[in-house]
Amino acid sequence: MVSIGDKPFQCNHCDKRFMLKHVLVKHQRIHTGDKPFHCNYCDKAFAQKVGLVVHQRTHTGAKPYQCSHCDKTFGKKSNLTSHLIIHTGDYPFHCNRCDKGFIFKSVLIKHQIIHTGENSFHVIIVIRLLHRKLTLLLTR
Repeated sequence: MVSIGDKPFQCNHCDKRFMLKHVLVKHQRIHTGDKPFHCNYCDKAFAQKVGLVVHQRTHTGAKPYQCSHCDKTFGKKSNLTSHLIIHTGDYPFHCNRCDKGFIFKSVLIKHQIIHTGENSFHVIIVIRLLHRKLTLLLTR
């Protein structure tokens, strides 16, 4: 068990405690809404510097993450991670009825509707739209 001595910095808005003061300061921005990192290109502001850095890539076009299997590059590491599944086939979410793989849990949940026997027009449209959205995401 961690003692109070191991985490001497306590948030004055909630019960969370931290080992380092700068981590407490970052945490407290959740409560205060303070966003000290401002974009030089637009009026957006961010609570953490990393959020600003990632956002500014939308203005500069910087894409520092490159796929090791093809020439595609990405501005966010998470987009590269999703893209890599095209090459590896290592889908993190699988349907327990047909074993089809999916990148996102939300898409799996929507897919599972087809196994319920419900063939409504609305369900079919939703599945098609999700498939198009996923295809666009993976081919960026």
